[in-house]
Amino acid sequence: MAATIYLHWAATSYSWVRSGLYHSIISGDGHVHRLHSYAADLPAHTWRRNSNAIALSCACMGGRPDPWTLPPTKPQLEALCQEAAAVARSWDWGVEQITIQRLMTHAEAASNRDGRVMHDNYGPVIWGGSGERWDLLQLEPGGPPTGGDQLRERVRQILRSDASSLPAAPAPLQFRRAGSLTARGLPLATEIDANGSSWALAAELLERYELPFQWDASHRRIQVGALDVVPLYLDDAVQASVGWPLFEMTLERSTAPVILRGIVRQSRAWCRVLEFAEEFGISVAYEPFRLLERRGG
Repeated sequence: MAATIYLHWAATSYSWVRSGLYHSIISGDGHVHRLHSYAADLPAHTWRRNSNAIALSCACMGGRPDPWTLPPTKPQLEALCQEAAAVARSWDWGVEQITIQRLMTHAEAASNRDGRVMHDNYGPVIWGGSGERWDLLQLEPGGPPTGGDQLRERVRQILRSDASSLPAAPAPLQFRRAGSLTARGLPLATEIDANGSSWALAAELLERYELPFQWDASHRRIQVGALDVVPLYLDDAVQASVGWPLFEMTLERSTAPVILRGIVRQSRAWCRVLEFAEEFGISVAYEPFRLLERRGG
């Protein structure tokens, strides 16, 4: 069976982020929180459809008693489609592959609208279901029940856009100067970006703290074999808007939780030093800025 991308809403506030349910959650402002590697299966996002699948979800529709007091926002829906298109590109899908069999809403999946009878119909009542799940049936209050068709068409538009019609790519984050700090008492070479943040080679940081890892080139990720790390999923995680190719650092667990995202620059993986320290529980001192030991051992 071909891989499938499932589109959800989380029935929450716009700022809700929790791992284990969806591969990525998109906040109300369009910020994409990558929580798990897209190469990993998650157990419970779409009933009986969790294998060989990716789940993207908008944090919205959590209004009480009326969910439409927190509808999907335009930035959310645009980010949802952009992320789905990025996944499609990574799988070498073209416009013709953006069908209901490969990209569908939870409302459509719940009602077996792709033609595969996977389970009883627990989707929208208008499709003969029990009404338990109707994610993205509509994209706005009182809108037509064609949310899936609208989202697929937007993804097709993104994919069919050629270089001449694409919006200008974001300017790459600029690096101003080389720097240095100490980590565990030894010098560590850094680069300072235009915002004043320090970046270092991810491999050098991992080696400095004796954290086992391996580079997965096919998925552009670093897999870290640490058992005592719980990802923090920071609100200011690196986004595609930095203008550099991204890599992700994941833990070697079945659900491959993402610890952080960094950039590929000069053919090497770089991450923000302070974010690395926060995620791995490393004490930090300032004036001068330096990394100490990992807390707890």
